[in-house]
Amino acid sequence: MQLRKFVQPTVREALREAREALGPDAWVVSTEMVAVPGVRGLLGARQVQVTVGVEDEVSATRPSAEERRPSVTDPECDALVARLVACGLDAPVAAAVIRGIPEQQRRGASAHAIFRALAGELSSLAASDDDFARAEVFVGPPGVGKTTTIAKIAARERAGRGRALGMIAADGFRAGAVEQLRIYADIIGSTFRVARTADELNQALVHARNTVLVDTAGRSPRDSAVREHLDALSKRRNVRTHLVIAADTSVATARRIFDAYADVKPGRVVITKLDETDSLAPLGGLLRERGIPVSYITTGQRVPEDLERATPELLASAILREPFETAVSLP
Repeated sequence: MQLRKFVQPTVREALREAREALGPDAWVVSTEMVAVPGVRGLLGARQVQVTVGVEDEVSATRPSAEERRPSVTDPECDALVARLVACGLDAPVAAAVIRGIPEQQRRGASAHAIFRALAGELSSLAASDDDFARAEVFVGPPGVGKTTTIAKIAARERAGRGRALGMIAADGFRAGAVEQLRIYADIIGSTFRVARTADELNQALVHARNTVLVDTAGRSPRDSAVREHLDALSKRRNVRTHLVIAADTSVATARRIFDAYADVKPGRVVITKLDETDSLAPLGGLLRERGIPVSYITTGQRVPEDLERATPELLASAILREPFETAVSLP
């Protein structure tokens, strides 16, 4: 495949130039904002750079232009893709969303139609089950809000369903985090144990009567002490791991986080601090690529109010934000 870059003030103009230069077999690979050359760029002026690819030939393992994402020669698709790209969504994801809108409805598609198509595209990324495993483990880098998220889940279950979830602080490094979780447990009325070693963690799990939420240290999973805890958990049945990541994490950093915790085999993702970013769109492509369902989204520091179960509609709202943002409540 040959790649060409086209730079214009707007996505629409860049797509038009690509269409004229490469013809009907070209398709959008990526879209990004780049600095304008010269002094204006130094002062912060930006323009759109669209990377477009065209295949040398079609083979049995290489899909034809009709089988790929919408071509840059389709004006109606171009305009709709451009609207989603303007919201920050990756062009390949935006193109897949537009394919979800019936062809006869694409001309003049309403904001609601685009929202519904995006929600449909994201349906596989919203964890559909609300049952708990025997142990729900939360891992991730420091500062992403694992401890507060656990407190929110426990408090919401206690208040909404009268269900008591236990808490385990499997963290021998952060005394402050351990005490914070202990205070939350006292307020909520949850059982609480500290497990600084793998043996203590095993004992805490053996003696737990209810589902337990396990808080882990915000350190690399390759750290020997952290590894011991994770290995102990991996040997037990009915354990589910949530990778916690902040919504304002850059795509490059998020990719490294996913790779660092790949050995832990997280079955869910928790997106925190949605209130601290303009949109979840930059991470949308990566979430779709990794294919791990999102279990919860947090939108602030309040316990337990700022916690939502992930739904396709909520994910779409988090990506598009205004004017699509909606209020979604936990059951």
